[in-house]
Amino acid sequence: MNIEIGIIGLPQSGRTTLFNALTAGEADTSKHPQEGVAHVGVARVADSRLNVLTDVLKPQKTVPITVSYIDIGASVKGLVEGKGIGGQLLAQLSKVDALINVVREFQDDSIPATEGSLDVARDVSTMNLELTFSDLAIIERRLGRIEESLKGAKPTERQLVLREQQLLTKIKSGLEDEIPIREQTLTPEEIKAISNFQFLTAKPLLIVVNIGENSLPDARNMEAELGSTFSQPKCRVIALCGKLEMELAQLDSDTAATWRGEFGLTESGFDRVISASYELLGLVTFFTIASAEVRAWPVTDSTEAPVAAGKIHTDMERGFIRAEVISFDDLVKCGSLAEARKRGLLRTEGKTYTVQDGDVITFLFNV
Repeated sequence: MNIEIGIIGLPQSGRTTLFNALTAGEADTSKHPQEGVAHVGVARVADSRLNVLTDVLKPQKTVPITVSYIDIGASVKGLVEGKGIGGQLLAQLSKVDALINVVREFQDDSIPATEGSLDVARDVSTMNLELTFSDLAIIERRLGRIEESLKGAKPTERQLVLREQQLLTKIKSGLEDEIPIREQTLTPEEIKAISNFQFLTAKPLLIVVNIGENSLPDARNMEAELGSTFSQPKCRVIALCGKLEMELAQLDSDTAATWRGEFGLTESGFDRVISASYELLGLVTFFTIASAEVRAWPVTDSTEAPVAAGKIHTDMERGFIRAEVISFDDLVKCGSLAEARKRGLLRTEGKTYTVQDGDVITFLFNV
């Protein structure tokens, strides 16, 4: 399973610089992507547990979790107002699991600020309005179609359409009050009902404040200050130096770690973004061992075993029988599944079992 994250931001925010930092890419940061083109890159998620399992079990193949980053080279508002290619980019952005909003804080006289000055809080609010504008446009178009469909709707259909109309009207009212959908009070049924719309303000949002090297000592204080204003259960703020992280991403891991230490950094920007993204998406990791392959899989917290099996293949969810489960720590202590079974540490779990972070699972199924 691949995680997809869209990168947005106002012009001159360093959006493509962050993209390069996260993907070790070399996209040209001196100009925007050509109209209708988005930068797409894939990064592997480092998980020390996967390395340990590889050392212990000696598989022929090890497969980490990957994250696809999509750098949309256009304003969200421009995509909504445009047609053709703009609509295709908006559709691509709508399908991602989460969004990163890159906000400029760094000083650079050679790169003029979009609004003539630097103001992080202002720029965060501006992008929030662009995302809201996108969702309102979708809702208004759908409400217009609903009005037309009600004219000839049958009694049984009418009730369903009216419920959708009522829900969208409620969400629209919240958006007009500058409350993103992810912060609105919706029931699980209502969330499911709007899932196909792929609203942008419903997606978890990570605000990345792009700072200069001279601001690194103040990064944590900046995060705390901005977080008090913008952080919510599905929205977080982190600060990092995109230019520095892009340069370090081009170095080997040992050299990068040495340089990172010179700047007083204990982890890479990529690791910080991944950690925050996992938290926002509510993800845990489980592992599988099959066909001489050890593989890591991300699923949302509280995922039941059949659904987790379906992430591997839909046939496995449909024909799920049971799961053989052992924790990462227990498997490492045992050294093999055979020894774990011998010690009674390999458990059999049924359809209601909730996957835990670090579980090593073998799914049994029949189709």
